[in-house]
Amino acid sequence: MKNLVVLVSGNGTNLQALIDAIQSGVLRNCRLAGVVSNNERAYALERGRAARVPTRVVDHRAFASRETFGVALLETLRTLEADVIALAGFLVVLPPVVIEAYPNRIVNVHPSLIPSFCGKGSYGLKIHQNALARGVKISGATVHLVDQGTDTGPILLQKAVPVLEDDTPETLQQRIMQEAEYPLLVEAIQLLVDERVEIRDGRTKISPSTE
Repeated sequence: MKNLVVLVSGNGTNLQALIDAIQSGVLRNCRLAGVVSNNERAYALERGRAARVPTRVVDHRAFASRETFGVALLETLRTLEADVIALAGFLVVLPPVVIEAYPNRIVNVHPSLIPSFCGKGSYGLKIHQNALARGVKISGATVHLVDQGTDTGPILLQKAVPVLEDDTPETLQQRIMQEAEYPLLVEAIQLLVDERVEIRDGRTKISPSTE
């Protein structure tokens, strides 16, 4: 049984997808050990409490430097005995000390097909606004391992979602979440829990399931 800790900043719909997957048995051999937010007002914390999961707040704005924030966040993750970490709408760049402590055990879900519409400043509704402004016909979501860059880590999974003629940023966002983000994040966590991910030359190799 592996301990999953989820880092969140806002509403926590991806967190809810993980909670539901664990409670239904879809996500196996995995225990949600904690929900950590940089925002004490994040509704995601309420989702964690409703699921009777330990919640913690580590507000980056309360620290004098990114380094001291990183130390506090790492201590929180260690206290929760994290084995695998999911960034599910966590809007703070992880300090290096955290990434170094959990190599290839941190995943991030991003609402586009990386390398499109990603990198610094690309988050939330902005991504879908930019996609529609560019006139793309296909968008989607990506789950990748976290490295020292922004959306630059090895890609684990991707799923394409068609862009419809009458889409707004809000409708596109919702459809990508439902059709791609939620199932991909659950699948990616299962891969890490089952230790089926190997990194070769900066690329991911997924071994076959033994089940």
